[in-house]
Amino acid sequence: KTQALAKLAIAVGARHEGAVHSHVRRSLEAGATIAECRHVALLATTTLGFPSMMAALSWVEDVAKKA
Repeated sequence: KTQALAKLAIAVGARHEGAVHSHVRRSLEAGATIAECRHVALLATTTLGFPSMMAALSWVEDVAKKA
């Protein structure tokens, strides 16, 4: 679970939408909750800035809607 969330964080930092989608799904499969995936995106605020964090959060929500 921790590894999956770390990979999600890397995808968020790289701003790769498809990778974020994939790593959210993989994180959920590894036992993470959607709230934990959202938290990863929210933690990006101070490093990437608000607009980038909101983009990443919307990508997490894309997967949440389908889950």
